[in-house]
Amino acid sequence: MKTIIAPSILSCDFSKVGEEIRRIDLCGADWIHIDVMDGHFVPNITFGAPVMKFFRSYSEKFYDVHLMISDPLFYVKDFAAAGADGITFHVECESDIDKTIDEIKKCGKKCALSLKPGTPAEAVFPYLDRLYMVLVMTVEPGFGGQKFMADMMPKIEKIKAEIDRRGLDVIIQVDGGINKDTAVTVKKAGASSLVAGSAVFGADDPAAAIEELRNA
Repeated sequence: MKTIIAPSILSCDFSKVGEEIRRIDLCGADWIHIDVMDGHFVPNITFGAPVMKFFRSYSEKFYDVHLMISDPLFYVKDFAAAGADGITFHVECESDIDKTIDEIKKCGKKCALSLKPGTPAEAVFPYLDRLYMVLVMTVEPGFGGQKFMADMMPKIEKIKAEIDRRGLDVIIQVDGGINKDTAVTVKKAGASSLVAGSAVFGADDPAAAIEELRNA
């Protein structure tokens, strides 16, 4: 399976975010990763659906929206209407998980579940057959630039084994501390979609950085 590189705009220059999205698209990003935080579920605040709608006009790539919010069910329609292609929400959220999955699918969007570092792999097993992707956080969600948590690899391996055992077509995505070195580690564990922030936006040559991650 081709490795999907999804640069996170959390690490871009927000004084020219539209240009940054266009630049990273032209540099070969497969997806554009949008981190949405509410200041409650995680200790940071980013942006809501109206701002996301503005982002949408700068690229036709797959918009991979990660909702790090307490009540994703309430906001699914807003982000779907704003241009999300895939919507990821957390298994630890306060919304009913099955209802949230139903709502995302009803909006015609791809649905994914994410796990914080302290949540066991088994938490997503009941929902695997309804998902296109599972996102394993390799840092505590909330802020970019954190140190990669290598002890999350057994979790990735366990989820990959369950996906294979059941013959499902589910992507494993990893987010947190991804660079050319940690990319090798997570891909060996079973990940095929990598979210990278500073490793791409902070690179002198983002196109080369994306290709390096893809070929790690």
